[in-house]
Amino acid sequence: MNEKAYKTMGLTGAANIAIGIVVMVIGVAAGVVAVIGGARLLKNREGLMF
Repeated sequence: MNEKAYKTMGLTGAANIAIGIVVMVIGVAAGVVAVIGGARLLKNREGLMF
């Protein structure tokens, strides 16, 4: 009985670590895209005419 609980806890812990890594990678990628987009907007704002 205890062995099943330990296996379940191990699988759950491994899954949580994997999900955490994926979320971190997506977060970093979204941050990089936001910074690049903001830099392009600041660079091109001088060319705007209203």
